[in-house]
Amino acid sequence: MRSKQDGKLTTLIGRRTFMKRGAAVAATLFGLSAGLVRTPAQASAKLGEPEKADLKFGFIKLTDMAPLAIAKELGYFEEEGLYVELEAQANWKVLLDRVIDGQLDGAHMLAGQPIAATIGYGTQADIITPISLDLNGNGITVSNAVWEMMKPSIPKENGKPKHPIGAEYLKPVVEQYRKAGKLFKMGMVFPVSTHNYELRYWLAAGGLHPGYYAPQRGDTAGTIQAQVHLSVTPPPQMPATLEAGTIDGYCVGEPWNQQAVMRGIGVAVITDYEIWKNNPEKVFGVRREFAEKFPNTTIRIVRALIRAQYWLDQENNKNRPEAVKILSRPYYVGADYDVIANSMTGFFEYERGDRRAAHDFNVFFRYNAPYPYYSDAIWYLTQMRRWGQIPEQRPDDWYFETAKKVYRPDLYKAAAESLIAEGIMNESDFPEEVWKSDGFRPVQRGFIDGIPYDGRFPNRYIDSLPIGLKGNEKA
Repeated sequence: MRSKQDGKLTTLIGRRTFMKRGAAVAATLFGLSAGLVRTPAQASAKLGEPEKADLKFGFIKLTDMAPLAIAKELGYFEEEGLYVELEAQANWKVLLDRVIDGQLDGAHMLAGQPIAATIGYGTQADIITPISLDLNGNGITVSNAVWEMMKPSIPKENGKPKHPIGAEYLKPVVEQYRKAGKLFKMGMVFPVSTHNYELRYWLAAGGLHPGYYAPQRGDTAGTIQAQVHLSVTPPPQMPATLEAGTIDGYCVGEPWNQQAVMRGIGVAVITDYEIWKNNPEKVFGVRREFAEKFPNTTIRIVRALIRAQYWLDQENNKNRPEAVKILSRPYYVGADYDVIANSMTGFFEYERGDRRAAHDFNVFFRYNAPYPYYSDAIWYLTQMRRWGQIPEQRPDDWYFETAKKVYRPDLYKAAAESLIAEGIMNESDFPEEVWKSDGFRPVQRGFIDGIPYDGRFPNRYIDSLPIGLKGNEKA
């Protein structure tokens, strides 16, 4: 990649220095077929100026908001003629509502949010995803008391607990709680969050039922038949809620697992990389109306984020220490440098002193991470159906059509092609799959329960999962 930054912060470029890059508007690019195989050499449309230059984006204080912070701090947004304000939001619901009503032009979102909004679960809105932000980045943490109950039965390797640690080792603890007349309670960040589905996946793989939703009966708690009761807690509040004893464990993104470990109030038992290797995590979401009204602006946003993601993973994560300094600022993530660095610089600490290499715990560009795959959207939809958020069986075509309404690889490809056409990035910076993909990943096998996932057969996949709704079943 040819970049003026070369890994260092640069002086922001003022409005007067913004260079016009062609008169043709990006609407031409919006006409690309998502399934059409194209190469950068075939891209001929030039990108016009942004229709809307002053923008406000929302985010939650998590390390996976990094592409937004880096795009701003390294001047990538300004080089696109965009003058972006980043604003932390109180929680995921507030963030989504403010995107829907136009107070925010776009946001760092849970991958499930635009999907759920499109199908009308929780709220109804047309939100699209032109770029995914990262892979991996979450973990499951339990209280010290729960860990002490789990630890004796966990096999050892080189004197330390053998990973990955499945929920089968939690099952006897949950049973002890039941016999004592107590509920075993865990936190997750939002009903349609990756964290909810990852936590449920882990529990079910270990033989624990996390409960069903029944929106058709007005039940949105998700605790029908639950052996483990899950509830919503905003990410930055997770450690304090655990310490207060309100919950016995949680699933959250970084740095809030590592903060619990470093404060000595909990133990991280597993990462999402160990639950599903290279799982999709956050996305950047905008209203469909925004993307259609401001096509140049939308493509330019994606361009800036691509460059930030490339920088974050560039040359074996060489820029991560600098990224951690940026993220530790109070108006971004606001946690201590050491807490954020613990997972952002290639390591993960499960309990105090048990620090292990985890090079791919946070991935922003490698493995085609920014590409918004239809199959990623379909996986979230299968989990919504599995746990009752989608109350009735739907045909496979419904999953395909829904995914294509939300995930927009055509916009991602257009942004990538224009970066190459202008010499800002090289074609070799991108994996060949960007140009050849039909929007579906190859069959994925990196799940903790060993069950493969093929997004081309969503109902077959749902039926292969031992715990969960199947066929015409309802909660």
